[in-house]
Amino acid sequence: MRYRRLGNTDLIVSELAFGASPLGSVFGAVDEQDAIDAVRTALDAGINLFDVAPYYGATTAEARLGRALHGVARDSYLLATKVGRYGAADFDFSARRVRRSVTESLTRLGTDHLDLVQCHDIEFGSPDRIVEETLPALRGLQDEGLVRHVGITGYPLPLLGHVAQRTRVDTVLSYCQYTLHDRRLAAWTDHFAACGTGVVNAAPLAMGALTRRGAPGWHPGSAELLARCAAAADLCEAAGSDLATLALQFSVRAPGAATTVVGTGSAEEVRRNVGRLAEAIDEELLARVEACLAPVRDQGWTSGRTAGRPAQVRS
Repeated sequence: MRYRRLGNTDLIVSELAFGASPLGSVFGAVDEQDAIDAVRTALDAGINLFDVAPYYGATTAEARLGRALHGVARDSYLLATKVGRYGAADFDFSARRVRRSVTESLTRLGTDHLDLVQCHDIEFGSPDRIVEETLPALRGLQDEGLVRHVGITGYPLPLLGHVAQRTRVDTVLSYCQYTLHDRRLAAWTDHFAACGTGVVNAAPLAMGALTRRGAPGWHPGSAELLARCAAAADLCEAAGSDLATLALQFSVRAPGAATTVVGTGSAEEVRRNVGRLAEAIDEELLARVEACLAPVRDQGWTSGRTAGRPAQVRS
């Protein structure tokens, strides 16, 4: 496992981070013991960054992650959680809710501090409020020693870049935008670096689209995009390979990103993902898959208050 510094912070993070949303059973049932086994296997494999949120499973993911980490030396892992989003359409970026949310997360996670707290899906809030109220509230909690670093997450890269330019932001988490079919994050990494903002890449499997199983019914991608992803999965299978393996191997090479977050709900998935990184990428197969996906390159979707539908959980 390789490690990198996250932006200008003092956080040294593993190249692969544990996305804890599946612990909330948001992609299918995950029982308590499977959740604990997944977290402990990740720690044994050298994964040290765990990313979670109150929204995932209506706080279930946070509570399970906290129980899984009980008794583990606190300095052996890093905890990143979020504030601002609590349901499919339940957003509250007020300073009062930020403080209460952090306090609740500390309790659920069984810790006295959080290494990173991020404003969750900021496109569903007001940019002015995020800059003038939400982030300052988190800085206040940082001054109290409850929070070490402060970040933002979301889908629209121009908005993330705008907020990072307006005020100090330690980290930005972008999802589904450095994948086999979408490279738009690469055009923004210099901007974030100039802002002093570290980059976290997330959802290398494009919320399930870049897997043999395929995208879930709620996936916001177009029919053409999802059909091309399915064709790429067929291509990989015919070559005796797996699209998800290629997708993860590709995404961890995201320029300017310190780590890549992938949703994980079992010890088997952890071992499989770590094993994928240990293998050399098949450059010939990559070229064929890129050609298959070329017609939908950088094709995304809208997300936010004007998009007409809520954002989805990532993996």
